[in-house]
Parts: sequence; structure tokens; C-alpha cells
Amino acid sequence: MDMKPRRELAILTFVTLDGVMQAPAQPEEDFSGDFKHGGWAKPYWDEVMAQVKEEAMDEPYDLLLGRKTYEIFKPHFSKATDNDGDAAFLNKARKYVATNSLKDLDWNNSIAITGDVAAGVTQLKAHDGPLLQVHGSWQLIQCLLANDLIDEFRLWTFPVVVGSGKRLFGEHTVEYDLTRVKTRAASNGALMGIYRRGGVKRS
Repeated sequence: MDMKPRRELAILTFVTLDGVMQAPAQPEEDFSGDFKHGGWAKPYWDEVMAQVKEEAMDEPYDLLLGRKTYEIFKPHFSKATDNDGDAAFLNKARKYVATNSLKDLDWNNSIAITGDVAAGVTQLKAHDGPLLQVHGSWQLIQCLLANDLIDEFRLWTFPVVVGSGKRLFGEHTVEYDLTRVKTRAASNGALMGIYRRGGVKRS
């Protein structure tokens, strides 16, 4: 029996002009595939993060993260205090983690999704709760794209071309049209685009 969604899922992703989302913030984030361009978003960070806070961080949501992103976030945000603003919110938020290898999710309010990730996310969407928001998490996003589980795309495109790396839209992406909700340019050349899944599925 199919489970009808009762809450939505949005991805929040930083991408280069040529579609790469790998390691935007720090050089050491992700060297896989011999990626040497980590930290490509850093020169544009402050203004973009101000937009991110305004557009996506001031509403209730649960986090849905892949294992690697969880391990990147945890050392910083787990130490946040109540006075640390957005960091404190991420620390307190419920965090669903797609993993079959992490045994101890000791960052508070962390819950593992094991086995069939698509089925686990479908089950999450079928229950009441706030928006499920995915940050980073390339491998998880590829699974969500392949299974048509994303309701909203919150994308920040940076005026940077890196040529290689993990691209947001991989070969297993389901084809469909999107409806533009909002676009907004930053003075530094980055462009925010928010799109909803309401379009026509093409395959």
C-alpha cells in the first residue's frame, strides 16, 4: 500500500555554474575523485549565508543528512550553546541520518535510517512533522532524485566553474519540469533559485 506524503522534503544545495556541489565550504571537506577545488564558495560565503538564513533557516524543520555530511557537521554544531543562534538550532533539531555504518549517533536527537533509504524517507514523509530539509549530502540526494522524493529545490548557484566533481543532477535523476517559486541575485554574483516539484514528470 502506497503511503501518501504528509510532509515535504526540500534540498538546500550550493552548486557551481557547471553544476558541481562537492566541497563548497572547505578544501578538506571531500577529496574523493581527486577533487582539488574544495572551498570554491568561500569568497561569496557571507552574503549567501545571509540569504540562506532568511529564506530557509527561520522555519521549523528536521534535518535529513547523509553520513559524510553528518560527520562534517557534528564536530562544530554539537558544541553549540543556546546563544549560538542558527548553530544552536541545528544542534537541537531532530536529525535523520542515512547510514549503514555509523553505530553510535551521539550528536543529540540523531536517528539512523538504515537499509532501503528511499523506503525510509518515504515512511518519514508519510507521518506528521515539520519540513524535512537536506543539507549537502550528495549521495543521499542522488537516491532522492532517482526515487522522485524531492518536493522543493533550494539552490544557490555561484559564479564559479571547476570542471569536475560531484554534480547535483546525476545520471539517474528522474526527468520532470519544475515550477519557479523565487529567484534572487546577490551583489557578489551568486544566484538563489527556489523551485517546486509541481511540474510534469517526463518519464
